Amino acid sequence: MAIDPLLILENEITRCRLCPRLVAWREQVAETRRRAYRSQAYWGRPVPGFGDADARILIIGLAPGAHGSNRTGRMFTGDASGEFLYPALYQAGFASQPTALELGDGLRLRDAWITAVCRCAPPDNKPTPQEIHNCRAYLLREAAELRRVQGIVALGKLAYDQTVRNLITPENGQSAPDFGHNVLWVPEGGKPWLLASYHPSRQNTQTGRLTPALFAAIWQRCRELLENPPQTA
Repeated sequence: MAIDPLLILENEITRCRLCPRLVAWREQVAETRRRAYRSQAYWGRPVPGFGDADARILIIGLAPGAHGSNRTGRMFTGDASGEFLYPALYQAGFASQPTALELGDGLRLRDAWITAVCRCAPPDNKPTPQEIHNCRAYLLREAAELRRVQGIVALGKLAYDQTVRNLITPENGQSAPDFGHNVLWVPEGGKPWLLASYHPSRQNTQTGRLTPALFAAIWQRCRELLENPPQTA
């Protein structure tokens, strides 16, 4: 029986200890825990991507949350960002349910895969350039194995910039547009299109910078792009 390369990658990611600062922080958070989750055992390790291996949409965030993914072991699960993301994915048909509470809660992604630039929760949600570089190979390998991807949704400017730099490097003098919500880039060379979105962080959603309607427009546009693939200008 052939071994699933995505499963091999997942095993490598969850054992990674390349970044001493992040190892120390994720394990400290897992040991001390937030009062609301004091009775729970935290994941406390790097968080792998997950979803539909035949996905046509790749969703890229920044990094796990200290008391979200670092607690539950699944991207955007157990925190405010996930509470905003999954209802939108469910409404657009990319998720089997609107909630993401913990591993084993029945959530399944449809035609989508969720990952992040960094796999460990960073202090203050700010990974260093070296920590981002250390995770780069994981993102490249993951994207290479997701062979049906037609488009990428980058959640936040850092994810957008890293996607442009690492996955859709401009060719022939071409340059990507500046980051902005619902900005679409269709690069040359048959590469996936890239759609930018504000990150569904509490800071963005509570201030009204990202509303449910603005976020829903991202996933509706994904549906339209899958049905009618854009052409390079």
